[in-house]
Amino acid sequence: MIIINVKENEAIDKALKRFKKKFEKTGVLRELRSRQAFEKHSVARRNVVKKAIYKQSLQQENL
Repeated sequence: MIIINVKENEAIDKALKRFKKKFEKTGVLRELRSRQAFEKHSVARRNVVKKAIYKQSLQQENL
């Protein structure tokens, strides 16, 4: 459970922004989306490799 202490005279927008940041750090939403559709291990591995190749190509371009 995420607990956000709202200080006196603090804007609700600021408190809401802190809540959203804490919520995102927990990774609940990311996990929920990943569980909506099962992905085979071979497909997941392939996607990880594709992302790594893409990141590596971006690094090569920046050099």
